[in-house]
Amino acid sequence: MSWKIDRGLFKYDFIDYHAVLCVPVDADVKDIRKRYLKIARRLHPDSNATASAAEKQLATELLSKWVNPAYEKLSADRTRAEYMVVLSQMGKRLVQESSSVELNTDLARQLACVPNVDLAYKSAILKIAETQYDSLEKVLQIVAHISELNLVYLMRTAGKSFAATSQQAAPSKIDTSVSTQNKATNTPPPAPVAPPKEDSVAIQYLRRAQELLGKNQLAQARVELQDAIKLEPNNSRCHSLIGVVYLKQNQSTMAKVHFDRALQLDPNDEMALKGKRVLEQALGQKPGGSKVTSSSNNGGKQSEKSGNGGLFGGLFGGKKK
Repeated sequence: MSWKIDRGLFKYDFIDYHAVLCVPVDADVKDIRKRYLKIARRLHPDSNATASAAEKQLATELLSKWVNPAYEKLSADRTRAEYMVVLSQMGKRLVQESSSVELNTDLARQLACVPNVDLAYKSAILKIAETQYDSLEKVLQIVAHISELNLVYLMRTAGKSFAATSQQAAPSKIDTSVSTQNKATNTPPPAPVAPPKEDSVAIQYLRRAQELLGKNQLAQARVELQDAIKLEPNNSRCHSLIGVVYLKQNQSTMAKVHFDRALQLDPNDEMALKGKRVLEQALGQKPGGSKVTSSSNNGGKQSEKSGNGGLFGGLFGGKKK
């Protein structure tokens, strides 16, 4: 059996572990583990008592060469974080090289044009997962199919807009049936169109950064925001949000730089105003930069309260008093 895959993200010398497990690219560790255990039970020799020796051997190889390495990569915090950074960069790279991207399946082409890409993508992944490992001989073809969906989803969430061709209008729902054969087609790839202004690439980065920040994945969130600032250096939201990231990483100097910049661009930026207050209290200062004396604020303990609740809680989603 050939183990080479030349479609989807695999085509770009990238091992698509999410496709191997058939989980969305933003799946959390709990869902990844649940999916891994289901596949491992399916491929375990004890679950294949009636299978031939060749089928048992193939199941063992799939488990050891594909499924176990995928789970190891995506279940450990450090390796998953590194992998997700590379995956994010891959999406941006594909947008830049979109003219060379080929979509081989109807499902991928439908996903490229469907309005609600997030819902359609996750529904398709969930449906394919039901039968992914039913036919072991076709597993790698199905993995390639899933990886092509991952490729489209990464491009869409990185700001890529695909135009529906006259032969294929953008559907409201997509057919999730999986074909394990490449379909030959003379239809050229959909032509790119400029994304709408209100859904610019920088906004896409901001949305991803907010999601990552909510999961406390600070390093990835900072990468997204740094890229957003390169695209829109005068976007106050980008500066205020990266200020929050730096603040959570205890890099107060960088946090202050970006909060100040956000307020220069928008004096009413609520996140930057709150961030500045948090910084000032943490540094034992009154608003405006003057030092708080040790006799005030309950003997100088106010900054500790700010760090553990108070303004930090209001800014980062903690409980309100």
